[in-house]
Amino acid sequence: MAYQQHQYRQQQQQQQQQQEEEEMGPMASGVIYLGHVPKGFFEPQIKKYFSQFGTVNRVRLSRSKKTGNSKGYAFVEFDCDEVARIVAETMNNYLFGERLLKCQVLPPEKIHPQLFKGSEKLFTKPIYPAVGRYNKKRNQKDQEKMATNLIEKEGRLRKRLAEKGIDYDFPGFAAVIPKKIKKKKTSKKTSKKINESLNSQDPTPVCTPAVLRRRKSLKVDDNDPDDEITFKVVSPEKTVNESPESLAAKATKTTKLKEVVRKPSVK
Repeated sequence: MAYQQHQYRQQQQQQQQQQEEEEMGPMASGVIYLGHVPKGFFEPQIKKYFSQFGTVNRVRLSRSKKTGNSKGYAFVEFDCDEVARIVAETMNNYLFGERLLKCQVLPPEKIHPQLFKGSEKLFTKPIYPAVGRYNKKRNQKDQEKMATNLIEKEGRLRKRLAEKGIDYDFPGFAAVIPKKIKKKKTSKKTSKKINESLNSQDPTPVCTPAVLRRRKSLKVDDNDPDDEITFKVVSPEKTVNESPESLAAKATKTTKLKEVVRKPSVK
């Protein structure tokens, strides 16, 4: 009898709870804004930490599209709006990870319908194939191919500007990329001439016997006490243009100067 009475009481309690829920209607979910999120506090950690207050439906941590790093704020959805109010009151200005957390309850009219879009998926770091392709190491052939592609693309751009009537001149890639140095083809005749000039044993104009004699005549004896005598070699163009009388007068002047300089000093 006691067991039957206990079951009867449980059934009555369940019926009362169902009636109360029907009268109150479905419980509205509450969303809080969480600011000043410290580093290393990601979606799994946020859900685990705030589940101590109540059931957490969804978590959305704002991340950078380029790097995937946290932007420092998140949104947490609770099953009950009353729990969300309690969390906002208790966790606002709470020191967590050397930062003061900021918690606010968001009103339903400010919640965007796509706020928690993609929150069910696990976050994966973005991959940038274009960056890896640009930064990869290239050999000489790849660099030449890349340079030709850039120049062709630039040429198409110049054509499009000219078709639209835009007169705009800029140096572009052609001014930066070094041009290939084309090897000049040497003919057989020129190569033969080069070989002949290198192998020829003709006397050079510098080492002719006449030049050697002239050098010997310009030498001064070591016994000569005067070391300040200098010889000026007259260029052939001036000697041709001058008259024989002027040349003879210059020769007499030079001989007189030499005699004066070489006279022994009287003690």
